[in-house]
Amino acid sequence: MDFLLQPWPWFVSGPLIAFVLFLFFYFGKNFGVSTNLETMCTIAGAGKVSDYFKKDWKERDWALVFLIGLIIGGFIAINYLSATKTIDLNPKTVQELADLGFANAGNSYVPSEIFSIENMLTLKGFSILLVAGIFIGFGTRYAGGCTSGHAITGLSSLQLPSLIAVIGFFIGGLVMTWVLFPLIFG
Repeated sequence: MDFLLQPWPWFVSGPLIAFVLFLFFYFGKNFGVSTNLETMCTIAGAGKVSDYFKKDWKERDWALVFLIGLIIGGFIAINYLSATKTIDLNPKTVQELADLGFANAGNSYVPSEIFSIENMLTLKGFSILLVAGIFIGFGTRYAGGCTSGHAITGLSSLQLPSLIAVIGFFIGGLVMTWVLFPLIFG
């Protein structure tokens, strides 16, 4: 049980990810999560509003099962297979986040200063989540997929658009971390 409760080293988790990708390729499927939002909108009847959603969602029903498995697996991992709920962050990062007002950085996977119900109900908290959600939703459709789809599947199948998208994700992450994040929370 101790083996399961500790973070797995790259030489164990890396080949497991490669094996899962091999299974996706073997069965003719693409790995990615963001297309599930499109599928859920199609199921909900968004095709009545936009022709973009006039698709046969049953062709992607396997992806919804995969998404449900991710949610259940994440719940099991955090609640039953984690020795601790804290994150091993660099002390300098913890201090920099504390300077920006994140008092409990590293004590949970998501900061309560953004994701607690109390903060989500403030104008600033609601605005941050709304704008971030719109950017992520629009960005994943504009880029033709999410970070996991491009970085894992796209790069492993040597697709140039995925390389360009991953470079864009990286640049966007740097701009967010070093420019926008301090402006929003500083």
